[in-house]
Amino acid sequence: MGQVMFSIVVVCLNEGERLKKTIKNIRKQTYDNYEIIVKDGLSKDGSLETLPEDERIKVYCLKDTGIYDAMNQAVDKVSGDYVYFLNCGDIFYDEGVLQRTAGQIEESSVKGKAVFYGDILERMTGEKVSSNPHMDAFACYRNVPCHQACFYASELMRQKKFDLKYRVRADYEHFLWCFFEGKAKTVYMPFLVADYEGGGFSETKENRRKSKEEHKEIVRKYMSGGQVFKYRMIMLLSFAPLRTWLARNKATARFYNKIKAFAYRSGHGE
Repeated sequence: MGQVMFSIVVVCLNEGERLKKTIKNIRKQTYDNYEIIVKDGLSKDGSLETLPEDERIKVYCLKDTGIYDAMNQAVDKVSGDYVYFLNCGDIFYDEGVLQRTAGQIEESSVKGKAVFYGDILERMTGEKVSSNPHMDAFACYRNVPCHQACFYASELMRQKKFDLKYRVRADYEHFLWCFFEGKAKTVYMPFLVADYEGGGFSETKENRRKSKEEHKEIVRKYMSGGQVFKYRMIMLLSFAPLRTWLARNKATARFYNKIKAFAYRSGHGE
């Protein structure tokens, strides 16, 4: 058994086969020092009854106000060194993800407050989405890795949970807090972590609008007015809306993500 223990959080509400699929995938990991925290919002579809008998699976049925509240409740139950959030329907990229992640953590000189993160495969486009290997203020402004790519040191999650004020961007706000206030070290892992379903709650037209509003508020919370203005101008001049469209379009996503990955490797950002 490895030294690093992972707490894998799966929140659900009437998720049926999607919950079953995610749990089955987690249990295929070759690295076995983990627990699965299933935080259920009082499901009535019988999905919890399909879960296998496994002492590593711990189920908590509690009413919540939404996904971020459910994730906060789950944090109260974790006992691992690192917390990882995997949504129902999402899966690990392959069976060796936890083994490789544990190796990266054990070999790293970074200890204590840290976020280890990698890349994801976006199922909607079928393309790899590379994370920026060099996190700084500008990287935090324009694009941080999604939570399915991140392993958070448990002490970070206990010190500050997701701010329920933010309906769509609470995980983004939390990452910025980790970087700016929590003084967490960010460590990029050059491999795919998750097969990300996408197209969910945050991708509706209304929530994309809400996401933009929350982004504006959050960056002002952690960055100076001068920084926000500078980064906004850079984004406008670099045709950020067009690049977003290219990234989400199945016909252009492969080309765009290859160019972005090359830029990251070259140290030029997005």
